[in-house]
Amino acid sequence: MFHHIHARLFAAAAALAASAFTAQAQTNTPATPSATLPPTIVTAAPISGSLTRPSDEQAAEEARRNPGNVTIVPASDFRDRAGATTIRDMLLYTPGVFAEPKWGEDSRLSIRGSGIARNFHLRGVRLYQDGLSVNQADGSGDFQELDPLSFQRVEVFRGANAFALGANTLGGALNFITPTGRTAPGTTLRGEGGSFGFARGQVAHGWAEGAHDAWASFSGMTQEGYRDHSAGRAYRLNGNTGWQWADNAETRIFIAYNNIWQQIPGAVTRSQALNNPRAANSANLAANAMRNLESTRLGTITAIRPEEGILVEAGAGFVSRELDHPVAFAPGFYQYIDQRTTDVSAFGRSTFDRQIFGRENRTIIGVNAAKGRNRSLRFFNNDGRPTTVMTANSIDRATNLDAYLENSLEVLPGFAFIAGASAGRAWRESEDGFLSNGDDSGKGDWGWVNPRFGVLWQAAEGAQVFGNLSWTTEPPTLSDLIPQAQDVQGFSKLDAQRSATLEIGTRGRRGDIAWEVAAYHSRLRDEIQCQTVGFSQCVALNLDRSIHQGIEAGADWVFLRDIGTKGDGLSFRPAYTFSDFRFDGDPTFKNNELPGVPRHLFRAEMRYRHPSGAWFGPTTDWVPQAYYVDNANTQKTDSYVLFGLRAGWDFENGLSAFLEARNLADTRYIASASVAATATPNSALYEPGTGRSVFAGLQYRF
Repeated sequence: MFHHIHARLFAAAAALAASAFTAQAQTNTPATPSATLPPTIVTAAPISGSLTRPSDEQAAEEARRNPGNVTIVPASDFRDRAGATTIRDMLLYTPGVFAEPKWGEDSRLSIRGSGIARNFHLRGVRLYQDGLSVNQADGSGDFQELDPLSFQRVEVFRGANAFALGANTLGGALNFITPTGRTAPGTTLRGEGGSFGFARGQVAHGWAEGAHDAWASFSGMTQEGYRDHSAGRAYRLNGNTGWQWADNAETRIFIAYNNIWQQIPGAVTRSQALNNPRAANSANLAANAMRNLESTRLGTITAIRPEEGILVEAGAGFVSRELDHPVAFAPGFYQYIDQRTTDVSAFGRSTFDRQIFGRENRTIIGVNAAKGRNRSLRFFNNDGRPTTVMTANSIDRATNLDAYLENSLEVLPGFAFIAGASAGRAWRESEDGFLSNGDDSGKGDWGWVNPRFGVLWQAAEGAQVFGNLSWTTEPPTLSDLIPQAQDVQGFSKLDAQRSATLEIGTRGRRGDIAWEVAAYHSRLRDEIQCQTVGFSQCVALNLDRSIHQGIEAGADWVFLRDIGTKGDGLSFRPAYTFSDFRFDGDPTFKNNELPGVPRHLFRAEMRYRHPSGAWFGPTTDWVPQAYYVDNANTQKTDSYVLFGLRAGWDFENGLSAFLEARNLADTRYIASASVAATATPNSALYEPGTGRSVFAGLQYRF
């Protein structure tokens, strides 16, 4: 039974939906065309230009066919930001996404409380680039390989709304889409510079002729970093080429290369984070901690439309990574991690649009597979270089297989019922080749069947209501299973994390206001929590029962027009995330709050735009309430509010100039924190936020 908090959550969402449906359209001309839904909400969108790469508008239309909260973030939302390097910069005004930088381009990412305790890398959210997996086969992920300058849009699928991508996780999936020669023809030159030694350049070119197109981007970045020992360098190449080898068939090939060198300043105590935020952890300095990565990704997707109403897609990807990672596991215990990883993935998907008894019906059926191998070595670390003394040696393997089926039937005009299920199995295995400290070899497998039911209702022109009840199953990653802590031995026997989520919401556009609002309630069994026991160490455990619930609300409102001159306007863009995550009758922690994510997160931007192309406006980032960093609820972060300013000018000749000033008051704050079972004032769990900074850039397209 839901208690009174749950009732208020859904009542608030219902009230917002009702007010949106009864709102009258603005009399002024809208900033963008009204996002009216198609006459039937299940009919396939016609693919124009590219079968393998729908346009942003087609992607948004597909998102409106999902009975849950899905957001399409176009590159225009972040390409006019100077110094945008992280997932936070790309998804700043996307409600429900908690993404805060740690160092360099690494971030702490959580959607609906997924992986909130993870103190390194990523779990609980599947990352894709062009529909092909960025995550390793075991589900772990890496942010450093994502270049914001290389994307046409980001598709945000929260929770089980990532069903068709094969993402069976609480957090869902992020799909980063690169441009093609058809969507980004011509040449782009870009240069940026700013605080803390930041400099970045990009050259990109797109070309299309007849049945062929190609696009490529090369970017280089350097920064000294806000904190001591946080310098980084990165070089990235992204490209793709497409061939329409028949009127109804297309193949596209992708390539990505990353070469990254990055120092790690490390987490510090709360007092250090707030009083001396630029200082690095002393152990990280002594270990010369870094995370240096080189990766190559190859992939291909083929799409065929054999007849109207049928689309068949298939794709495969290969990734090779080399990681050199000097790290401090504890003061005086400095390790050098040397990993060589290969991952292969493949998918197949068919979409059938037909009428049944005069009603529109869509059926989607698909399969996903991934297999990875990681050769992991550890040595004693001497000032960032490996010694000849080995401390660990293993071959780690992961395999995932899943299949899914979903059907959407328009049972009444403007009202569709969706039902589906996914079934799969995951295997994990570690073969220990360093036996002097015991044999940590082990293996395990996990299986699942996850049903999903949903409804879609086009309540009014440009306004939609959705709801779904969905289940997810998240098997552990290899790093959850293999001992990370110095004094922990043996392959773990973790259970898979399971959740059931009820979600309702509304989205749409009426006149000059667009909105998205969703409320969700998730019941979890065996939630996987990574409890920090050292600077880079954690022990993964299964919690018993837990609850994740919240509200995701965002809007884009042009509320004033022609205020100074004809054609100008003032817009307001807020994004609010409410997160209520807690234990559910835990024997030790009772009903305590789960640590790691703020309860309230509010971000907003106001912008004035002149018809000449000039624009400017203030920004704010507000966490009004400190959040806990331990299960015992004894230690907290700190509340904060940040103010910034953005400005730019888009000239008619293809030149754009942009500037951003962040944290104007130079506020000292904690951006993110790791999680412990019970913390003390001296626990090194906190990542300081960046102080006052200014970034500027120029871009020229021709």
